[in-house]
Amino acid sequence: AIFYGDVVRLNTGGTLSKVSTTSTATDAVGVFLGCQFTNPTTKQLLQQQYYPGAITASDIQAFVLDDPDALFKVAVTSAGTSTISGVTRAAVGLNTALVITAGSTTTGDSYSSVSATTAGTSTLPIRIVDVVPETVNASGSYTEVIVKFNFGIHTYYSATGVATAA
Repeated sequence: AIFYGDVVRLNTGGTLSKVSTTSTATDAVGVFLGCQFTNPTTKQLLQQQYYPGAITASDIQAFVLDDPDALFKVAVTSAGTSTISGVTRAAVGLNTALVITAGSTTTGDSYSSVSATTAGTSTLPIRIVDVVPETVNASGSYTEVIVKFNFGIHTYYSATGVATAA
C-alpha cells in the first residue's frame, strides 16, 4: 500500500512504489497525495487517499507532489520507530533520515516521519529547513519540522535515469 504522505519513486514502465530505504534514498520522485482507479469488481471510479495495493485496473492514476524544491511539515520520531521525539533549533540546516512505517487504512494517511538523529552527512536524504514553533515541548524540542529533499536525492536532480524495475 502507498499512503497519503509517503515518499514514492518512479519505476521503469512509469509505475510508482513507496521508497523503502531510509538513510540513503536516492530516487525519490515526490510525495504521494492520493489516487483514482476503477474498481475492477464494482466498475465504479474511486478516488482515495491511499492505494491499497494488489489492484488490477488499467486506469490507475497517482497524484504526486513532484516539485524537488517543495517544503513539507513532518513529525520527528526516534530513529527506526514511530515514537514522537523532537529536535532543537540547532537541527536547522542539518540532514536526517526518513522513518518509514505502515500507514493507516482507516484515514489513508502515512505514518512516515523524519529521524530525530541529525548530521551534516551528505548522503542523508532530508534537509531540515526550519522548526514548527507551535510544536515546542517543555524540554525545548520541536516535534515537527519543515523539510525538503536534500540535493541529489530527488530523481529530477539526478543525472541517472530510472533504474528500479516495476
